[in-house]
Amino acid sequence: MPEVVLHHYDNSPFSEKVRICLGIKGLSWRAVDQPVIMPKPDLVPLTGGYRRIPVMQIGADIYCDSQLIVRELERRFPERPLFPSGSEGLAIAIEQWCDKALFQTAVLAIFGSIGDSVDPAFIKDREALSGQPFNVAAMKAIAPFAVSQIKAHASLLVQQLTDGRDFFAGTDPCLADAAAYYNFWFARTFAPGLVDRFDDLNGFDAWYDRVTAIGHGTPTSLKPAEALEIATNALPEAMNTLPSDAAIRDKNVCLAATDYGRDPIIGTFVGSTQYSLTVARNVPELGEVNVHVSRLGYSVSPA
Repeated sequence: MPEVVLHHYDNSPFSEKVRICLGIKGLSWRAVDQPVIMPKPDLVPLTGGYRRIPVMQIGADIYCDSQLIVRELERRFPERPLFPSGSEGLAIAIEQWCDKALFQTAVLAIFGSIGDSVDPAFIKDREALSGQPFNVAAMKAIAPFAVSQIKAHASLLVQQLTDGRDFFAGTDPCLADAAAYYNFWFARTFAPGLVDRFDDLNGFDAWYDRVTAIGHGTPTSLKPAEALEIATNALPEAMNTLPSDAAIRDKNVCLAATDYGRDPIIGTFVGSTQYSLTVARNVPELGEVNVHVSRLGYSVSPA
């Protein structure tokens, strides 16, 4: 099987979720450092325009969005499962909660705290990504409330640990732990002192330390040009289509996120599952690649 290639950057919060999942599974993987802001000349040829991080590459198959990446890791590498003991529903619910409500709260708290020192180029890039102003003054005004909300989220999460279990699903870590962890890692990494410890939330900091200790598996660096070469020398995996999507099989379609970073991915619709949508693209410098996005949170429309 071709090796796992993760296109990421060190301080990407959603990449941290994936890296912890790679650690849970004890996988070896190749790490491609991508720029924090546009342009990303070695990423968009693979994705067809999608610019968000992380992106996972396995041969000529390109997986966009962390929620799809972790599902694909589970499919390909079922050992050390991300959903132990029938915890899939719990894990996915916690992931959705943390990717939306908790993440947005963390962003307000962090950038309200450090906003004056943020690179203007980063601000301009994130405004283009979100389609909304990056209003540092407004974030500063709401930051104290956002910090209190981060702790409120933590108090809800810790209720799952009140019976003394090590991780959310019991004795073994799972996707829920990675999803809950990365926002607190994000805040503690970028705004030290903001939400460093929660001594009055019994068990939370011990759980946080246990997840930190999982690590990231075994990454080794890979140059962006080498990742492109891997795609050039591979063929994408054959795909099936759900009966409900049969009418658009082999049609030219556009896939796009519905929240932010809505850069369209245009290709031939070649596959779907209950949780993914796939288009094939023929790229002059790479050959044929399949680009996969999550069904949840992405739209498909005629190109």
